[in-house]
Amino acid sequence: MYFESRGQAGVMLAGLLEEKYRYENCAVVALSDGGVLVGEQIAFRLHCVLNLLLTEDIEVPGESLSFGAVSQSGNFTYNSSFSSGEITEYTSEFHGYLDEQKREAFQKINRLIGDGGTIDQDLLRDHVIILASDGLDGGASLDVALEFLKPLRYKKLVVAAPVAAIPAVDKVHIQADEVHILDVKENFIAIDHYYTNNDIPDHEETIDRISQIVMKWH
Repeated sequence: MYFESRGQAGVMLAGLLEEKYRYENCAVVALSDGGVLVGEQIAFRLHCVLNLLLTEDIEVPGESLSFGAVSQSGNFTYNSSFSSGEITEYTSEFHGYLDEQKREAFQKINRLIGDGGTIDQDLLRDHVIILASDGLDGGASLDVALEFLKPLRYKKLVVAAPVAAIPAVDKVHIQADEVHILDVKENFIAIDHYYTNNDIPDHEETIDRISQIVMKWH
């Protein structure tokens, strides 16, 4: 399945969620700037807040593999697709490089946090949390989100994405209470591949869209 845009895909997902959650206390948490374009359609239809969880992936040098990701809290979460033995091996081999990448990632997140729009945890407690993504490729962003939410008391965790790789779907079915994926790919290509329009606003505009979501309710 291919989509004209992330907004169109978000409308499709919102249609699946609206009847069940329109009158529930919900909060949408987008996993990327692209995920905000999906999540704002859901938040718009459900009349709920929209948040962005800032993360930065750390890749294994030369292998284009996500080793893990840093969250806005500064915590590093390993990609759960790696075994403990692989984590130990990579950490030993690339210790200095990975530490430096973690520092740089957290510094970048802090610069973005300065623009506002990050998560207010008080708005998530006792709510149905809907994690919205423009594509789940099996990277570490989902692991970071799940780790970030662990300390919170929430009512239910729902994952919504237009497209996802099989390993990512297997992961969310274990962790989430409810999963809505429009298309599951055995051979997942880059997320942009599944959209005709890949225009994603810069971070400043993304933050503005988050702050304006309440004004778009009807």
